[in-house]
Amino acid sequence: MANAVERWEPFKEMMSLREAMNRLVEDSFIRPGSWLAPFDAEALSVAMDVIETKDSLIVKASVPGIKPEDIDVSVTGDVLTIRGETASEEKIEQGSYLRQERRFGKFERSLTLPSLVTADKADAKFEHGVLTLTLPKAEQAKPKSIKVKTK
Repeated sequence: MANAVERWEPFKEMMSLREAMNRLVEDSFIRPGSWLAPFDAEALSVAMDVIETKDSLIVKASVPGIKPEDIDVSVTGDVLTIRGETASEEKIEQGSYLRQERRFGKFERSLTLPSLVTADKADAKFEHGVLTLTLPKAEQAKPKSIKVKTK
């Protein structure tokens, strides 16, 4: 087989340079220190969805394989923090791993909420590896309607 000559495309090279710069900025400012972790820092991160309604914020966090009693949820000001720990369920006595992708250890995820909430009235439910938090908005965070009067 003959080797084909590939046409050089300078814009393709610039695109990869731009992607490299984006990653550098992201690693330095958005996720500082993640490159220092001994393993993938995002592997133990908690994926979250945040839904805003008129009266509350609903946060759904994926925490599969974790017992509800091993999860700690706290709200400080407008920051929600979910933390916990997973432990390896088995020790391999004979043989060795061919592949091990599941991570075990401590995890923590903090999220700045878009409005203040009343944490003491929060509701937490855990079902099928999904933690659902319903956080009522604080009165000062709820929108107020002002009637306009005419003369």
